[in-house]
Amino acid sequence: MSARFEEIDWRPTPMGDISLRRRRDPETGNDVYEVKLGDEFLMSSLFTAGEIALTRLGLAEAPGTELDVAVGGLGLGYTAKAALDDPRVRSLIVVEALAEVIQWHQRGMVPLGARLVSDPRCRLVQGDFFAMAGDPHGLDPRTPDRLFQAILLDIDHSPRHVLHPRHAALYQPAGLRALAEHLHPGGIFALWSNDAPDENFTAVLTQVFAESEAHVVEFDNPLQSGTAANTVYVARKAAGAHLT
Repeated sequence: MSARFEEIDWRPTPMGDISLRRRRDPETGNDVYEVKLGDEFLMSSLFTAGEIALTRLGLAEAPGTELDVAVGGLGLGYTAKAALDDPRVRSLIVVEALAEVIQWHQRGMVPLGARLVSDPRCRLVQGDFFAMAGDPHGLDPRTPDRLFQAILLDIDHSPRHVLHPRHAALYQPAGLRALAEHLHPGGIFALWSNDAPDENFTAVLTQVFAESEAHVVEFDNPLQSGTAANTVYVARKAAGAHLT
């Protein structure tokens, strides 16, 4: 049995001090992994329904039977793992800004690390997703101008509550048009948000994509003895669309 609490890793990063912690849930006896950036909780293995739903809802709408998928944000790996569970996914790249987070997976310091790094379809890429999304060369440093059937994003808390001010530009029409250029015609952009559906952001999506929908994902929240909810936005690029 693990110790009741352990700080597995702590590193200073350009975004602030990041830490990986493990604690034992007194109710279930299970280990819970948590990531903090400074004093702010970024993610917890106790709450993964939204991250998994991001993948499932996004890939359910993706065109074709052989999918090339890009994920923005590695975290504890639940979005990426859900993608690898889909047999249609032939390749997956996960873009993560912090080398420290990638190292947690490569060194087996988090539960899903070995699963991700051992799958030949999966490649972890250190990079700034937001800068890469706005770059005509795209999200795959090995293959400039590469297109994807789906791009899944789980980095910021929501389009309104971003981790860094420079992220905000992505959620405007120009930023989304640049991102959509990395999708095949008919391709899917899906976004996780911790906030309720945002009508203003939905309106922005409709300026760029042919179709869009906001899904509310409810899940049990044992810390509040009730339920909580996330939002997953799913948007489809028009068939044959060229947006720039």
